[in-house]
Amino acid sequence: MEQTLYFILLLIALCSVSECVQRQYYYISETKNWTEAQRYCRENYTDLATVDNMNDMNELKKSVNFDGWYGWFGLKKTGVEKWQWSSGDPVLYLNWSTGQPDNRAEECAVMKNGQWHDLSCSETRHFICNNMNTGLVFVNQTKNWRDAQSYCRQNHTDLVSVRNQNENQQLQKFINDSHISGDVWIGLFRDSWQWSDQSNSSFRYWRSGEPNNDGGNENCAVIKGEAPKEWNDVPCSDQNPFVCHEEKLILIKQNLTWSEALRYCRQNHTDLVSVHSEEIQRGVMNVVKWASTGAVWLGLRHSCTVGLWFWVSGQTVCYQNWAIDDSENCDSAVRSGAVQSGGDQRWISRPETDRLNFICSRNEE
Repeated sequence: MEQTLYFILLLIALCSVSECVQRQYYYISETKNWTEAQRYCRENYTDLATVDNMNDMNELKKSVNFDGWYGWFGLKKTGVEKWQWSSGDPVLYLNWSTGQPDNRAEECAVMKNGQWHDLSCSETRHFICNNMNTGLVFVNQTKNWRDAQSYCRQNHTDLVSVRNQNENQQLQKFINDSHISGDVWIGLFRDSWQWSDQSNSSFRYWRSGEPNNDGGNENCAVIKGEAPKEWNDVPCSDQNPFVCHEEKLILIKQNLTWSEALRYCRQNHTDLVSVHSEEIQRGVMNVVKWASTGAVWLGLRHSCTVGLWFWVSGQTVCYQNWAIDDSENCDSAVRSGAVQSGGDQRWISRPETDRLNFICSRNEE
C-alpha cells in the first residue's frame, strides 16, 4: 500500500510540469517601419513577435523596456476575415444556428439554445468564462464582448471556447443547470488581423476602444510601452522600435527513422520535442502544418517492459492528445509517437522504422 501511494505521489509530482513559453523574445531599440522591422527579424531571428496566449504576452511585456512609446510586433491587418477563439484555441468545430452568421458587421458570437449567433461586439450581454481550476463560470453582469474578454482574463482564464460537440453539450448543460436565460457571450470573434509568421494564433490584447482604424490606414499593431502594455493600431509607415521572436521548435523536412531523427536533433539542436502541455502542442501545431509527410516524429517512445509511453527528455506522459495508440501489441515493431500533419493534428503510434519529418527543440525545455 505504501509503495502504491508513493508511486501515485511521484506521478503527480512528475505531471506537475510548469508550462514553458515556446518563444524567446528580443527587443530591438532601432526605429523602423513595420516592413523594415519584419525584414530585420526574419534575417536575424525567426520573425516579428507572435503571441499565442497570456503566458506569451507576459513574457513579451518583460522584453519591452521602452516607456510611453510604441513598439512593433507581428500583427498586421489583411483583407481576409475569419472566426477565431479568444483563448487562441484552433477553430475545429462550428455550431451556427440556421442562417447564421448573417451579417459581416456582427463580429462576435453568443450561444442561445445550444447554437451560436453572430452579434455586434458593442452589444452588452451576460457571459461565460473558463477557469483552469474551477471550470465554467457564469458572470451575472452585462458587458460588451471586449470588456467581457478583459473581465475573464483578469479574474479567470478567458472567455469560454467550444472546441467540439461534447464541449458544446457541456456548455449548454451548464447554462440549463444554472438557469441562465437569453443569449450569452462565448469567446468566438471575427477579424482580419494576421501574424507575420502565418501563425493561426487568435490571441488579442487590444487597448479599450482599439483597433479603431483612425484615419483609415491603421493596418499594423503596436504594443504600448507603458503599463499595462496593451495594443493599438497605427499606420505601418510609422517609425518604431520592435520585438522579434525566435521559435524553440523547428521542423526538419528530412525523412528519417525515429532513431535517426533523435540522433539528428541531439547533434544539431537539443532533442526531439517533448509535448508535455497544451501550450507546447499549440507550438507543434504551428510548425507541423508545413511538413512534407503525413505524420511527424515526436520524442515519444513506448516501453513494452513497463507498458508505458515516455518522453526522451525524461518527462512522464501526463498531457495526452492521442488519435491512435496501438502500442499494446508488443509483438509488433517497436512503436514511437508521431503527430499528424493534417486534420486535427493528434498523436499516432507508428513503427520506429517509418521515415518521417520530425520536430527538434532548439532550447532546453
